[in-house]
Amino acid sequence: MSSFFSDMSRRSFLGASAATLLASTLPTFSLAAAAPRRIILDCDTGVDDAIAILLALRSPELKIEAVTAVAGNVPLAFTLPNTLRMVELTGRTDVPVAGGAATPLVRRLITASYVHGNNGLGGVDFPEPKLKPVAESAGELIGRIVRSSPGQITIVGVGPLTNVALALKSDPELGPQIKEIVVMGGSLTGGNITPAAEFNFYVDPEAARIVFDSGVPVTMVGLNVTQKVLLGETQLATLEAADTPVSQAAAKILRSTLEHIRKGRGVTVNTMAMHDPLTVGHLIDPTLLTLKDDYVQIETSGEFTAGESVAYEYAPARLSSPMATGQTAPETSAAEFRPNCKVAVGVDPDKFFRLLLPRLTAA
Repeated sequence: MSSFFSDMSRRSFLGASAATLLASTLPTFSLAAAAPRRIILDCDTGVDDAIAILLALRSPELKIEAVTAVAGNVPLAFTLPNTLRMVELTGRTDVPVAGGAATPLVRRLITASYVHGNNGLGGVDFPEPKLKPVAESAGELIGRIVRSSPGQITIVGVGPLTNVALALKSDPELGPQIKEIVVMGGSLTGGNITPAAEFNFYVDPEAARIVFDSGVPVTMVGLNVTQKVLLGETQLATLEAADTPVSQAAAKILRSTLEHIRKGRGVTVNTMAMHDPLTVGHLIDPTLLTLKDDYVQIETSGEFTAGESVAYEYAPARLSSPMATGQTAPETSAAEFRPNCKVAVGVDPDKFFRLLLPRLTAA
């Protein structure tokens, strides 16, 4: 489409600017000298997942042990090949890719094709991937990798947490061997699919509940920070100007998605939140986010609130009031406050884009 490309002089100027930005930005990361952080990236590969995969695989601070796919933004029949395409696009065919759960643990699958398009990539058609998934399921692969390197693997879940929950359920001794679980999900300020719930937790509340109850250190990167990191025309122009396969693919997916949303909703949409890329970016540069200790529980039984992430900053974490049965309700003790996760409460959007764009536009 002609909208994907600018005239050659503009492309050359912006491409040179991107190269200059890359040269000036990458050496500033003192983290690059440290041993890469070993992660498994679990995705429901739609639009922002695709950008997160590209960012992760082009970041030397991370050692990607595997990428696993789950149903969410679109069905698994799309998220798995989309994952394979993004891994293949970066040339990282050494990274194993596994397919996982096609449905939530106990619920009917709800997708977000109204945002991500019917194929999950904004309707942009890519060739069929030559890369094939491994024979293991996502849960099996997660379990094997964690058990082979206990205490060293961080699981990064940027979709519904079904695969992660299945791995934990199938092996009760797996949790203590996981270094950390970092999730894009939840919110401290309301939802984006219901007034209460963020999409990933809404799709599979029970899976999210298992993860937050697992005892594994959890970091939650929710809508209250991701919705402040908005990619717009300035960032798109930079991606389009850099004539590389990764930057062009990212730009086409993002621009097509914005156009898809405009047509579907009949409203002007000029920006898109970088939910999943921000979560990966935090692993590369922890100074992007401000975190605080919290106790978070996931609502699973509410008809109007299923998937809500309820955060407590102090004890006790009371449940709903007991029914008036005539029996005396037990007193709730003011137990010591014990946080079960770290929650992102602040973000530096400009710093994030200074991280993201050079890595996607580099040759």
